[in-house]
Amino acid sequence: MSKKVLVVYYTQSGQLLDIVKSVTASPEKDQGVEIIYEELRPKPPFPFPWKSDEFFQAFPESVQGIPCELEPLKVSGRNDFDLIIIAWQPWYLSPSIPVHAFFQSPAAKGLLSGKPVITVTGSRNMWVMGQQKIKEYIMENGSRLAGNIVLFDRAPNLLSVVSIMRWMFTGKKDRYLGIIPPAGVSQADINGAARFGPLISDALLSGKWDKLQDKLVAAGAVDVKPGLVMIEKRGRAIFNIWARFILKKGPYGSKARAKRLQAFKYYLLAVIYLISPFASIIYMLAKPFRTRAIQKQKTLYQSL
Repeated sequence: MSKKVLVVYYTQSGQLLDIVKSVTASPEKDQGVEIIYEELRPKPPFPFPWKSDEFFQAFPESVQGIPCELEPLKVSGRNDFDLIIIAWQPWYLSPSIPVHAFFQSPAAKGLLSGKPVITVTGSRNMWVMGQQKIKEYIMENGSRLAGNIVLFDRAPNLLSVVSIMRWMFTGKKDRYLGIIPPAGVSQADINGAARFGPLISDALLSGKWDKLQDKLVAAGAVDVKPGLVMIEKRGRAIFNIWARFILKKGPYGSKARAKRLQAFKYYLLAVIYLISPFASIIYMLAKPFRTRAIQKQKTLYQSL
C-alpha cells in the first residue's frame, strides 16, 4: 500500500528546505512513498535579508504567538497523509511567526488530526523552548509527536551571534574577518541528516512509531546543550515581559512602538555580550556538582 508524506516548512534563506530534503532523501526513493512539500507563504512575505527595524518588529509577535496572514495552502485538510513532517525555525526562542500561523489555522487541524508528526528544526543553537510550544500545538491539533530532529550552528555562542546577524542583515554567510565561522548549520551536518531517513522509512512502512525517537536519538538527532537551555529558559521568561510591554504600544509595524523596540534591541545586545558569558562561566563551575540534574535535563529534552 502506498504511503503519503506531507512536509510543511517555512524558510527565508533556503537552509531549512535543504535540511528537510536531506532528511527525506531516503523515504523519497522508497517505492510506494509519495512526498509532498508545502511551503508556508506569509502575506506579505517577511524580508530576507532583513532590515534591523523589520527584524525587531517581529519580536513581540514571535514570542506571544500572534500569527500573520498566510497564502492558502496548496493541499487541503481532505488529503489523507500517513505522516506529517513540520520543518520549523526559532525566532526569539519561539517558533517563527509563519509557523505559529500554520498551527493556528483551520487547515492545520484537518491535516494533523490523528496523524503522526515528525518535527525538524534548523536553528542557531537555542531551540528547546520553541519545541515545547510546537509540542503544545501538535497536541491541540489532535496529532502525536513521533520524532524530533534538531540541527544547529555548532560555532561558539558569541561567534555564532555575529555570523547569524551578518547573514540576516546582509545575506552573506561565508567566513568573516578570518575568525568568524560561516553562519548557519554546516553543510556537513545538512548532508549528514540523510542518516535519519532510513529510520523514518522503517517506521512509515511498518506503521510502528513507538521506538522511532529512541532510534533517532541514538543516531544523534537531538544534541541537548544544558548550559544553553539554562540561558534559554531565563531568556524566554524575560522575553515575555518585553513582548507584552511593546505590544501595549500597538500591533506589528506600528511606529508607536519603535522606541520600546529600540530599548529591547540594546537590552538584547547587552545580554548577549555582557551577561551570557558570565552565565556560561557559572554553569561550567557548577557542572561537576550537577551531573545527575544535567543528565536528567538532557534526557527530558531528547524525549518526546
